[in-house]
Amino acid sequence: MNLWPIVVLVFLILVDIPVGYALLLASAFYFGFFDTGLALPLVFQKMATQCESFTLLAVPFFVTAGVLMQYSGVAEAMLNFADLFTGRMRGGLAQVNVLLSTLMGGCSGSANADTAMQSKMLVPEMVRRGYDTAFSAGVTATSSCITPIIPPGICLILYSTLANTSVADMFMAGYLPGALMCIALMVTVRHISVKKGYAPTRGQWPGPREFIRTTVKSIWALLIPLGILMGLRVGAFTPTEAGAVCVLYCLFIGFFVYRKLRIDMLPQIMLDSLKTTAGIMFIICGAAAFGHYLSWERIPHHITELLLSVTDNKYIFLLIVNVFLLICGMFMEGTATMIIVVPLLIGVVQQLGINPIHFGIIVCVNVTLGGCTPPFGTYMFTTCAATNITVAQYAKAAWPLILSLIISMLLITYIPAISLLVPGLL
Repeated sequence: MNLWPIVVLVFLILVDIPVGYALLLASAFYFGFFDTGLALPLVFQKMATQCESFTLLAVPFFVTAGVLMQYSGVAEAMLNFADLFTGRMRGGLAQVNVLLSTLMGGCSGSANADTAMQSKMLVPEMVRRGYDTAFSAGVTATSSCITPIIPPGICLILYSTLANTSVADMFMAGYLPGALMCIALMVTVRHISVKKGYAPTRGQWPGPREFIRTTVKSIWALLIPLGILMGLRVGAFTPTEAGAVCVLYCLFIGFFVYRKLRIDMLPQIMLDSLKTTAGIMFIICGAAAFGHYLSWERIPHHITELLLSVTDNKYIFLLIVNVFLLICGMFMEGTATMIIVVPLLIGVVQQLGINPIHFGIIVCVNVTLGGCTPPFGTYMFTTCAATNITVAQYAKAAWPLILSLIISMLLITYIPAISLLVPGLL
């Protein structure tokens, strides 16, 4: 096996070269110097063909919908709704933080967007109310790991593309794992809040009138994840078409219901969406070129043979994968890890009889968990920069929260029903 392109790719990522460029440079290195029989224009043709996938149309739609959430008042409505249920709990505002990430996962699907939004919206308020800054940053970063697991997470779409699985099945499989991660974090937050004396945000539970008024105002935002679920269930639209419906719906409630969206905001919304979509699609193009190298050298086949010679027990294999992905997540960006690992391991998964949808959720949970772990977690860096704390301060405050997510990940790994129950029912 010619593994030099993989070595080059890992090196470029570790020296902080953007993932898309790293993938392209590693691929060009191989086809330019090792296998010169294949013309480079054919490699670029492979990249362009990859972008013609109908499934990938979901990416710009859901990215745009996620950006619209921040401008249209959807995020604020969900914040108020979350406070109804968690404001009376110990560490009420931290609990709101966790629940809001879960609710936003059903709308935007972007952990980076959720981290940035909550770092600006909730962390300053938490600090003002006496919460430790490092703890506030830790809750924000770790709760953002839930967002990509709840449909329509971008990582779910990316895995479906890489592993050639159903996007709809991946969407359905994400609900229960996301809920489990939410519960685990809320239990941990309560334990820390009791220990540190963080008070609830409410003196008493909301009365019937306030509950009904806030729920009615939030119902338009809450219909987004419910509409996606039911629309897919009854076959009203495909996952890709669901993204377009979601954009139109967000425009409607932003202009006519919450009335916080204005015409002059649209250019900035489109610019933000364009930048994010271009970054994601550029990475997917690079992944197509790099995937062509992997196929050309039959590396997935060799990796399959190697791992099967080590163990043919799927439970041991899944433990090895979890440890490996957790280590990768500490040093590499999640998208890069997924692009490298999924094509290499999907053959072994099929050989061992592991459901590819279940494996997809395991991979997505692992790579999102890498976003909140030192030393190179992207969510961690976002919150640390927004709150002016060091990585060491963050790590000291966040480790119980990260541990709760690791326990959730192990439960998801070894209890397949958590991932497969909803797709099986629907």
